[in-house]
Amino acid sequence: MKHSVKLAVAGSLLAFSGSALSGYEIELSENDKLIFGGYIKVDARYVDGDVAYKDFWTGGGTPLEESASQFRIFANETRFNTKYIHGDVTGFIEMDFFGTGGNQVISNSTSPRIRHAFVSYKGILAGQTWTTFMNTSAIPESADFAGALVGLSFVRQGQIRYSAGGFQVSVENPETFGGDTSNDSMPDVIGKYTFKGDWGNVNVSVLGRELNTLGGSSETAFGASIAGKINTFGKDDFRFQYHQGELGRYISGGAAMDVVGEEVEDTTAWLAAYRHYWTDTLRSTALYGWVETDVTEVERSQWGVNLFQNLTKELAIGFEVGQFKMEEVDKDSFYGQFSMRYAL
Repeated sequence: MKHSVKLAVAGSLLAFSGSALSGYEIELSENDKLIFGGYIKVDARYVDGDVAYKDFWTGGGTPLEESASQFRIFANETRFNTKYIHGDVTGFIEMDFFGTGGNQVISNSTSPRIRHAFVSYKGILAGQTWTTFMNTSAIPESADFAGALVGLSFVRQGQIRYSAGGFQVSVENPETFGGDTSNDSMPDVIGKYTFKGDWGNVNVSVLGRELNTLGGSSETAFGASIAGKINTFGKDDFRFQYHQGELGRYISGGAAMDVVGEEVEDTTAWLAAYRHYWTDTLRSTALYGWVETDVTEVERSQWGVNLFQNLTKELAIGFEVGQFKMEEVDKDSFYGQFSMRYAL
């Protein structure tokens, strides 16, 4: 069997999307290959205000009685992945280190976790990966993990998906956040259509599911989303997302519940981000995300501005400043974060 190793370049899924992610491709035969990739990312983060420190902002937050300041250096976003290709069959596994455990007392031994683990054959995908409801290209480049998560659709879960051209449909794991998960017997059903061109891409997604309250009621919930990445001038781009409906856990990383008591919660959320290239390797993104719910009356927002520079093709550094706000309790924290990422 002939083995040859060559450098392959893959696109970024999340932050630092302006710098290439490299992978090492091993050709086992004409139709069989292995690809290894990932990156090492180191973050230095400072948070000051009356919302408690987090390594990255989600839709949820802990309000404090008094303001506090905290500084951390961590490398948990570091990830590695392997792609196995055998003709029409592809398997993909990716892990990072945002798992459980770890503290600053002795060794900070945080456990790995599975991000993606799926098999695809022609138009069929089965396993755990991003929900079909998402548009990953609409996630802004950010030092803060995912960037303005309050305005994003951001879920990974088990699913079976069928794709044909721009159309995708999937059945995915149910989970009534805030309700009776023991009776979640019907899968979530998602449909999406993506329009693509040299101008960028825009997708429309719809979601239907059955939710179960703690009181024993079963409720049908629906929601929709439009998201995209539009190429503007030169290498610049505009990224956006708008979400409306009974979307609960699919939006804003814990800001919204699926059910509150016996009521289904309705959510409105949006995100806008513009990335400008000052040079071929120096770039900035300005981003803003916002979410509001109707039953719990949650209102959260985040803004950020950053500057990233590729020192080499594989090595990028960046700095970001911003603010996370919990409007409904009049609490907020400012943050500053320096990041360095080395693409493997």
